[in-house]
Amino acid sequence: MKLPFSFFLALRYLKPKRTFLSIITLISVLGVTLGVTALIVVISVMTGFDRELRQKIMDFDAHVVVTSEDVIQDWRSLKAKIDNVPGVVASAPYVQGPVIVEFQSQRFAPLLRGIDPAQEEKVIPIQKFIKEGKLDLDRDSAVLGIDLARILKIRIGDKLTVYSPGNLGQILDQIKKLENAKGDQEKTAINQLRDVVLPKELLVTGIFESGRYEYDSRYFLVPLYVGQELYNLGDSVHGITVRITDPYGADKVKESIESFIEPPLFAQTWIDLNRQFFDAVRLERNVMFFLLLIIVVVAAFGIMSTLITVTVQKRREIGIVKALGATISQIIWVFLGQGTVVGLFGTLTGLGLGMTLIRYRNEFSHWLANTLHIEIFPREVYQFSEIPAQVVPHDVTVICISAFLICAIAALIPAYFAARLDPVKALRYE
Repeated sequence: MKLPFSFFLALRYLKPKRTFLSIITLISVLGVTLGVTALIVVISVMTGFDRELRQKIMDFDAHVVVTSEDVIQDWRSLKAKIDNVPGVVASAPYVQGPVIVEFQSQRFAPLLRGIDPAQEEKVIPIQKFIKEGKLDLDRDSAVLGIDLARILKIRIGDKLTVYSPGNLGQILDQIKKLENAKGDQEKTAINQLRDVVLPKELLVTGIFESGRYEYDSRYFLVPLYVGQELYNLGDSVHGITVRITDPYGADKVKESIESFIEPPLFAQTWIDLNRQFFDAVRLERNVMFFLLLIIVVVAAFGIMSTLITVTVQKRREIGIVKALGATISQIIWVFLGQGTVVGLFGTLTGLGLGMTLIRYRNEFSHWLANTLHIEIFPREVYQFSEIPAQVVPHDVTVICISAFLICAIAALIPAYFAARLDPVKALRYE
């Protein structure tokens, strides 16, 4: 196949010879490869992280939460109004707060969430997250997160002891009565205090796994009435969860709900509740793109230094071809062709290596953890059991085109100076 004069010379100059030039070219290609690989892997992981975070939040969190600074007493009428809001699929009451749990002398302070399974299942499909046992909350029972169960070393059928801070005020009142009581009154006060302090025993009927470490290690579910008893709420609740048809249209539903509620009641969307996560991921993604792009820029300087070396070494050849009638554009394309070839090969190999690493990212992570004991994606920090990733064609295209253009621009500078070389000066001492 006949090649244009400029590209023929460019490829000849890139061939290995008895000089160090080919090694420099290889290093330049490797630099572009590493830069493109790092960009593709990091941007894909950050995009996948954002997608998985949103999906897991939407799966295990309500789309809108109506709560209060205190408690919601007349929650049934409020729930009826919420159900009539356009776009609302279902709603359910809940009780949530910190408690102290004990099992076999082990104590932990997770978050209790009291729910009505029949209503909650319409808002959050908890049943699909059950890994062991079943979602049985029809009695004094509990369903634990899988990591919480692992921490407590508890199994299905065991009994969990729960101490709630909800009766702290009662305990203090009973202690004051006990201090002032005498005779029979003292015995009565002691019995009342014992009733208040007496913890709740719950039978573990199920274990769930949401995929988010924060939920799996901190939450456990109990019947709604148990949560109300532990927090002495009577018939009140802490809030109402809402599921809507379009999660990304939650702001409109929130505005509709806020039109008929008044402080201390307020509504929050799933985006409001997790905004700090989304903002952090978006900021990190943008910062990482520009930081890793510097690797490509450094590789481009390597290409530039290589071509500058070539122009110095090939000074006589440049003078000869110009004397034979080569135009400035042809000389430019000789050196520009070298840069574009290096950039093209570096970009393509980086693309292939990046896609391969994304495909086997979890296997590579497990190998590092098992062999070198390097944990690059700890579950406790990132709240995912595996490394998420999503390859967006637009992002990959932008990365590849940017890398190629940077390499081409880097090659253009020495190519321009080579083309302006005076053939008389180049051949004077030859």
